[in-house]
Amino acid sequence: MTLMLTIGLVLALCAIGYMMGTRRALSSASGDQRLLHSLKGYYGQNVALSILVPSATLLVVWLIAQPLLINQSVASLFSDQDLAEGASSSLIIQDMRRVANGLDVVVDQGLVSDDAIASLDAESTNVRELLADVGVAVGSDVTQQTLDGAKRYRSLSKTGNFWRGIAVLALALAGFVFAMQRTDKNFRARNVVERGVLILLFGAATVAVLTTVGIVLSLIFNTINFFDAFPAADFFFGTRWEPSFSGRGGASDLGFLPLIWGTMYISIISLIVAVPLGLFSAIYLSEYASDRVRAVAKPMLEILAGIPTIVYGLFALLTVGPLLVSAFGNGGFFGVNWMSGGTAAITAGSVMGIMLIPFVSSLSDDIINAVPQAMRDGSYGLGATQSETIRQVILPAALPGIVGAILLAASRAIGETMIVVLGAGAAASLSLNPFEAMTTVTAKIVSQLTGDGEFNSPETMVAFALGMTLFIITLCLNVFALYIVRKYREQYD
Repeated sequence: MTLMLTIGLVLALCAIGYMMGTRRALSSASGDQRLLHSLKGYYGQNVALSILVPSATLLVVWLIAQPLLINQSVASLFSDQDLAEGASSSLIIQDMRRVANGLDVVVDQGLVSDDAIASLDAESTNVRELLADVGVAVGSDVTQQTLDGAKRYRSLSKTGNFWRGIAVLALALAGFVFAMQRTDKNFRARNVVERGVLILLFGAATVAVLTTVGIVLSLIFNTINFFDAFPAADFFFGTRWEPSFSGRGGASDLGFLPLIWGTMYISIISLIVAVPLGLFSAIYLSEYASDRVRAVAKPMLEILAGIPTIVYGLFALLTVGPLLVSAFGNGGFFGVNWMSGGTAAITAGSVMGIMLIPFVSSLSDDIINAVPQAMRDGSYGLGATQSETIRQVILPAALPGIVGAILLAASRAIGETMIVVLGAGAAASLSLNPFEAMTTVTAKIVSQLTGDGEFNSPETMVAFALGMTLFIITLCLNVFALYIVRKYREQYD
């Protein structure tokens, strides 16, 4: 039984249970809703939740456990020599799963029957070409051992999927019967439903918290492994970034300072562009613009937030970079030769600043509009002009929120990758010249985790150390900004 069919049947049973639960409650009260303890909708919701919650819980647990158990079962087909290393084991099982998925596609397209798959032989049939005909690429020739593992994987998956559907539907039916037996006019359905919704909300919040904890722990453990293989002092205080994947022990220079300098430098350039333009736009839209202008200008300004960052990166590479080279390069508008190429810190920073304008403008506009009108009227009553009211009343009142908007823009700038990769270049340098190529921490995290390098090498694990260090720096900036906002708010109050 397929996953989508199982989910569809459970949802259909939930809808049926909702209607039948409502009708059963009304029939127990002889059709008089006043005799019901709760509103009639709560009885239907109780039946639907009794069906959905246990069946969905079982489905999630089954989806997590089944691949692990199947992988463990299939791994027994391979010899201890083949599974001597963890990386080799994962690669073998990954190839086997790819072949199994490809065989499913072959069967679905009718090229080979399901019975013929069971008798398929790697020596008499070129399985690699067979899979290529249906668009499934396999890196090397499929051995008989891998083919046997793929067959067993398909068989176990089919069996597991069948029993998964049976178990989930049986539990859903059990929940339906149990809820219907409890449904009568005296049943406190509202209390049960509200308690169930509270548990669901708590579970959603718990998932978010546990996800954050999991991310932090994964960074911590991999960072510890990195510092076991590479000196921490050379990482934090090194001024050169020259990783080498040649396998020679200490040949790599993994200094963090050029990367964090490029990150902060490009972020500062972007904020220099975004903060004034965004804040002035917010002031104009909230205090000066007419309703007609605001109705057109604000949505158009917010469209910038919906443009993919790869588009901004191409804009930086193809338009802004050559434009800056023509202005500041050899024979440019100003007769100077400060910029030799289009990829530079100022290219990425200026385009990133354009991308950040909606973050500052939209949030600041909402915050300024939230300032009570009574404060404006009081200022006007004391004889202040509109500009004086904005500078001395509205902006101080909205400053904590404006600082939060700027902080959000700064966090967005620090975490940006594609604009930096295409607009700033890949050179890790400690320079104050904005017309030189630079790179950031996020760009190097991507570059270090892509390629054919070994995952347990310092050149690869340094990505986790970079991510952990950037996480700590961003957290410290957020705490400091929160302290400043609270301190100012106390003085203003």
